[in-house]
Amino acid sequence: MIKIHHLYKYYDGVPVLNDVSLSFRRGRITGLLGPNGAGKTTLVSILAGIVKKDVGEVSADGLDLDTQSRAMKSRNGIVPQTLAYYPTLTARENLMYFGALYGLSGRRLRARVEYCARAGSLDDFLDKRADKYSGGMKRRLNLAIGLLNDPVILYLDEPTVGVDPQTRSYMLETIRAIKRERGTTIVYTSHYMDEIEQISDDIAIIDEGRIILSGSRKELLSGGRKLERLFLRLTTRRLRGQ
Repeated sequence: MIKIHHLYKYYDGVPVLNDVSLSFRRGRITGLLGPNGAGKTTLVSILAGIVKKDVGEVSADGLDLDTQSRAMKSRNGIVPQTLAYYPTLTARENLMYFGALYGLSGRRLRARVEYCARAGSLDDFLDKRADKYSGGMKRRLNLAIGLLNDPVILYLDEPTVGVDPQTRSYMLETIRAIKRERGTTIVYTSHYMDEIEQISDDIAIIDEGRIILSGSRKELLSGGRKLERLFLRLTTRRLRGQ
């Protein structure tokens, strides 16, 4: 579905993505796990057509990023880590506005607004200004906006940052339902290992711009392949007078 070959991205001469080769299977949720600064957001931004790559090949659903980027973008949805909506507008106004940007109108636009509001559990709060929302509701609005164009591929960049456990659980279940009901291919980034384990069919681990490990969740968690092990050595130092 998504194929990446020898991808590089540099900022000020420093490689943020360093020879990344990876594939994402159709209709699966791939969890991209890594610490802050590992390159997750940069990779997702390149795949979504927001940031330009420096070297490498990227294709999605048979389309090439270099020559067919417009067609690729029309099939993508992205839920960024930062909240991306207008705080002084209501949820309904935000959904109508962003839906229109996708070229939706009339009955189709109203239907998508209704579906996305339901997916975000915002039905009872559609006419409330977004800046009056709780943190969890703001995250759910962010998710709802990312679903407006009924994407074939959905990129979720740490969508549960800062939410309470109940909201996190709800959002994870919503994302699983989207994959199950719509057959959407989902790339989900997080630095929470338990979150990736809960939601993912496949897992890729990235650190310092390199893919360290990738495979199906079952394969990786069962130790079915030869896994690299990371050892942390702790030392103690005796203080003077002790």
